[in-house]
Amino acid sequence: MKSYKMLVQRFSEFTSGTVFPNCFFSGDKTKPSIAAVVASMDAHPSRYSATVRVQSHRQEIIQDLYPMVRDLLLQFYRSTRFKPTRIIYYRDGVSEGQFLNVLNHELRAIREACVKLEIGYQPGITFVVVQKRHHTRLFCADKKDQMGKSGNIPAGTTVDQVITHPTEFDFYLCSHAGIQGTSRPSHYHVLWDDNHFSADDIQNLTYQLCHTYVRCTRSVSIPAPAYYAHLVAFRARYHLVEKEIDSGEGSQKSGNSDERTPTAMMRAVTVHPDTLRVMYFA
Repeated sequence: MKSYKMLVQRFSEFTSGTVFPNCFFSGDKTKPSIAAVVASMDAHPSRYSATVRVQSHRQEIIQDLYPMVRDLLLQFYRSTRFKPTRIIYYRDGVSEGQFLNVLNHELRAIREACVKLEIGYQPGITFVVVQKRHHTRLFCADKKDQMGKSGNIPAGTTVDQVITHPTEFDFYLCSHAGIQGTSRPSHYHVLWDDNHFSADDIQNLTYQLCHTYVRCTRSVSIPAPAYYAHLVAFRARYHLVEKEIDSGEGSQKSGNSDERTPTAMMRAVTVHPDTLRVMYFA
């Protein structure tokens, strides 16, 4: 019996769903962490808006997720004139040992943001963790199925049996065609699912989102909105570096300690409100 399958379903529009992926980057011992969240603003989904926060060093939980999600929900409503009935939340940058803590804190923050907009507003939430840093590799049992000079597995190969967890909902998806070297599949863990997606549904949705990255005409290795969250966080990191250089902290300790306060750092990474209407990070 085959323990893999190929995803080739055509992309479909979502009339009432919105996608919230996010990630954070930990700095060195003297740098803060950057938390970024992006959300789809249409039904395709192809247009996204972003929000970013500075938080304490090496925090896996996004501390300000509640106001971040609230702001993005308001932007979604202004853009579409309706509230999403489903939220599919792709979360990057979480180790397996932190799954429960992150789920408890961030799921509650998303629900609080929804209730804050309207009493009784409770959209279904699907919480998916995306992992790229692992040692699992997939190979074709039949050489006829190999793709390219490196002999990689075809894009869309999905494994949800045998090598996955015996009781939890997880799967491996190699959504990109490897050009050089051995392709590394992404590992997805569905930690919470109010929407009762079947395995095929969430796998197809994830694979489809890997085709919507605007910088590439091919499918990429993780869902496009997760890539966008990375770009937002990297750009915010550059804003902090420029702030330090301008204040003289790049070469020596500045006498003005106000430049390192949370308020000053948050001001450094905040973009103009008009910029939020465009995908400035792409």
